[in-house]
Amino acid sequence: MSAAGNSGRVASAAGWRRLIGVGMRLGLLLLLSGCTGVFLQPDRHLYFADRPLGTPAVSVEIPSADGIRLHALFLPATTSPRGLVLFLHGNAENLSSHVFAVNWLPAAGYGVLVPDYRGYGRSEGRADLDGAHADADAALRWLLAHEPQLPVVVYGQSLGASVAIRLVAAADDRARLRALVADSGFASYRGIAREKLAQAWLTWPFQWLAAPLISDRHAAVDVVAQVAPVPLLLIHGERDRVVPIAHAETLYAAARPPRQLWRIAEGGHIDGLRRPPLRKRLTSYLDEMTARPVDPVP
Repeated sequence: MSAAGNSGRVASAAGWRRLIGVGMRLGLLLLLSGCTGVFLQPDRHLYFADRPLGTPAVSVEIPSADGIRLHALFLPATTSPRGLVLFLHGNAENLSSHVFAVNWLPAAGYGVLVPDYRGYGRSEGRADLDGAHADADAALRWLLAHEPQLPVVVYGQSLGASVAIRLVAAADDRARLRALVADSGFASYRGIAREKLAQAWLTWPFQWLAAPLISDRHAAVDVVAQVAPVPLLLIHGERDRVVPIAHAETLYAAARPPRQLWRIAEGGHIDGLRRPPLRKRLTSYLDEMTARPVDPVP
């Protein structure tokens, strides 16, 4: 065998080793970066600064349990108030973009609180998953105290849907909670991490690392049965490539009645409610869920 042939094979082997090494580093980086790198992508950029919101908004500050000050927008109902909605957004960008997902609800009679988790937008602190769950709890407590005569719905999208399920399942005061809407949520952190690793051939061999390296202590599927008797509405696009609809099916199977699963035939990730017919359907659902009056505060 010629020296040139040997050197070519050595170079080829070295190239493959480098490529495998890159794949290993990508997989380990994905997993070891934990919540901030995989599940939380905090952003302080102001999106759509020149785009009118189309409804009044009030900037509010909410203290989380550990003293971190959270920034939120409250959108008051612009017609006769029917209820309040706590909207928990997904893992990327911040409320300056996500608020446009719910700016139509005030005209339907629903005041909406849109908080940013710590590390996002104008909220203090550094993003982490434990903190995000604590921040959601602080936002719910603020909303319950804000207008104590109105019923409350918790509505989460993507990461926010999974956070919302944990929030309602653990809520110590459910007297005013009329429904939980979980849009495009995932059943478990470990499961979605494994799926993402399996999507790329460079990281496919390392999907097994999701089990030992990703914590599932906040997995929605573990507690979704505890949401009852608060009605649960799962909304999921059948063409969602970010969080496959199998996650909604898993959550639905694990939940207890009353529960519904709305499958959006042409829907992708968190885009179902961009469709006017689905907005109308959700408004009717919220009207039905909030129709029972709230018991007066003693």
